[in-house]
Amino acid sequence: MPLSRPGQAARRLAAVALLLAAAVGCGDAGGLEGAGSTPTAEGPARLWPELTPASSPAFEIGEVNTEVVKGVKVPGDDIRRVDPVSIVRAEIDRNPGDYDGAKAPYRETKREMADCAKGPGHGKCPVLRPYYRDLTGDGHDDLTLGFPLLPGKTTAVRVYTVEKHRLVQVMGWEDALSGVELAGRSLVIRSPSEVAGYEYRLQWTWDRDQRAMLLTHDEMLRTGPRKAPRHPSGSSPTGSPSGSPSGSPSVSPSGSPSGSPSGSPAPSASASSSAFPPVSSSASGG
Repeated sequence: MPLSRPGQAARRLAAVALLLAAAVGCGDAGGLEGAGSTPTAEGPARLWPELTPASSPAFEIGEVNTEVVKGVKVPGDDIRRVDPVSIVRAEIDRNPGDYDGAKAPYRETKREMADCAKGPGHGKCPVLRPYYRDLTGDGHDDLTLGFPLLPGKTTAVRVYTVEKHRLVQVMGWEDALSGVELAGRSLVIRSPSEVAGYEYRLQWTWDRDQRAMLLTHDEMLRTGPRKAPRHPSGSSPTGSPSGSPSGSPSVSPSGSPSGSPSGSPAPSASASSSAFPPVSSSASGG
């Protein structure tokens, strides 16, 4: 028969008494210890309350970056049936000043597009492997695409979706990259910083009101010098190089993790303009 509330309370009191008696008999082992003084919490201090709040931004940074990609059709509204090379060619055609001529900043990107007959990732084709995932929440895949802006060291990252039978770019960014990840409905770009031991981490997330990927997080995070793992024998375990950095796994474009099974991906030492950086394993490649 289940105990009534008074009966349950009596049993709890008896159990507590037994635990206290055991603790006294064992001395101080396992006893509670003071953690010291707790710092006083301080609330935010508002500065210059006399200033009139601004009603408009001082600079245009392109928070909502959307554009219909003209000249590229979407057969059956299936973005997987769109040729990624044709998307990059369309962008090059829209921006001749950036790609045409001996003095154009990205002239080598256009030159190497001639090697894209077999598709992304073949030969010198600058179009990187495409990745597909539903970032907009409409039940259909969206496309994440990248291509280096040659001869420089930056890489263009784009996200496309399909709206009203049209291909629409909903995010665009160029930077030196040390990593790219897809997480839920967000795209995270990691870039090296000029400050040693730190990196920039930017996150774009789909916003259904703006119908675009918005820059929702812009952080400068410490990566720091990593220490070698400690081993009782003073040597590395079988299969791992001596002195290799400890930390989180990186994920290859094929989706296979490497490294130790901890939380976030470990930052790369430098950006690469010849291969797309790591993307989370749940995204499917083309």
